[in-house]
Amino acid sequence: MKTFTEKVYEIVKKVPKGKVISYQKIAIKLGDKNKARAVGNVLHKNKDPEVPCHRVVNSKGFLSKKFAFGGIEVHKMRLEREGIEVFDGYRVSIETHSM
Repeated sequence: MKTFTEKVYEIVKKVPKGKVISYQKIAIKLGDKNKARAVGNVLHKNKDPEVPCHRVVNSKGFLSKKFAFGGIEVHKMRLEREGIEVFDGYRVSIETHSM
């Protein structure tokens, strides 16, 4: 049986370049919309560079100050490298880029 962390990573690994997903949407996919904070905690502790956690934002499109691989500026840089525009105080358009 897979752990919660493994399930979160499995979902995040399916997010294609140029797209984002919210912590809440991951929690819903896992069967409990109230686990969004737990999803965030898992991803903020991520040490596996194969998990594209930079493609995860909050439900309003805001980037994370606690991005696991270098903070909000690195989060922004990685998204922009994939063609995602970051605007208005570290925010992406969920409508445009959500998978």
